[in-house]
Amino acid sequence: MVAKVPESAVFQGGAMSFVVVEKPIPSITVITLNRPERMNAMAFDVMLPLREQLEAVAHDNDTRAVIITGAGEGFCSGADQKVSGTIPHIDGLTPTVIAQRAGKLLDDIILGIQDMPQPVIAAINGAAIGGGLCLAAACDIRVASPEAYFRAAGINNGLTATELGLSFILPRIIGAGRSSELMLTGRDMGVEEAERAGLVSRVVPRTELLNTALEIGEQIAGLSRVGIELTKKIILGGLEATSFRSHMRNEMTAQLYVRLTTKNWDEAVAARAEGRKPIFRD
Repeated sequence: MVAKVPESAVFQGGAMSFVVVEKPIPSITVITLNRPERMNAMAFDVMLPLREQLEAVAHDNDTRAVIITGAGEGFCSGADQKVSGTIPHIDGLTPTVIAQRAGKLLDDIILGIQDMPQPVIAAINGAAIGGGLCLAAACDIRVASPEAYFRAAGINNGLTATELGLSFILPRIIGAGRSSELMLTGRDMGVEEAERAGLVSRVVPRTELLNTALEIGEQIAGLSRVGIELTKKIILGGLEATSFRSHMRNEMTAQLYVRLTTKNWDEAVAARAEGRKPIFRD
């Protein structure tokens, strides 16, 4: 049975009240981190339901694109320095083992975003700090409002700036040199610089941010499902590729698979000739 995400679901009671899941249109699911009084900090009471909802949405075949955003003034301010929340199933464990379990939970969220078949769009409405920067970087597409800014904050707190895959993925988005400077200084990157560097693809007024993300999602939803899913998979595979040759072969395998096992190409040609939008069955 396919898991269905309710058209509007605000999870009340306990940890679940910190995540809001909505479907403003049938093909797009919006996941909102809903702890604005803490700028949507990554307490485990927020991260546990986020992990669960990412998994549920991944299995919702009606959802063709996903948007992640934050309530209030911030996108996600990273680790909560006052209230870390409750980690389940840690009775009898030492602090060292608890730290490992906590790390895996957060890792699962980043990997869950990348493993989702649907493209994930980050609608960054404010600060993306520490783990919040990692969360945004893990998404496939990032749009932001002028209030957004980015900080690899671990280094400012006496830790490292390397967490949740950031030292792997950020250099692949904005380049090694700029990433090193940001991660070694802990300085803020404003939204204009982020757009120039390619960290965000668009900057729009906050009042237009969600609609812009929805428009991108609708554009994706109108394309071939198999084409979109394989394109996301191949793009992410390219980030980890160690050989240009093997990656190019993977690209060709995916292209031929879609070309020879679907009618998408024929439909695109016919639609163009008839002056209409194509309707892809796959």
